[in-house]
Amino acid sequence: MPQLRTEVTILNKLGLHARPAALLVQTTSKFKSDIYLKKNDMEVNAKSILGVMMLAAEQGTALMVSVAGEDAQEASRAVVELFKNKFDEDGEEQE
Repeated sequence: MPQLRTEVTILNKLGLHARPAALLVQTTSKFKSDIYLKKNDMEVNAKSILGVMMLAAEQGTALMVSVAGEDAQEASRAVVELFKNKFDEDGEEQE
């Protein structure tokens, strides 16, 4: 089965903290495909909140998203959209 790979960048000011990590896991869990995030040499299951939090990904961090499975196209699109839309945190980041 082909694997889709896409690089994404953390755009949110606070990085991939608890709320966006939970939203990511909630989104990826809807798909049958295997979905992994890779930061440097660390690769984690994107359906695992502990794995995602272990990445400790800050704003500006580049991650590789790897998706393989029957709904890989849709899953990849959904994950990329979350990152593009800053996990819908735009209005909450005001200092």
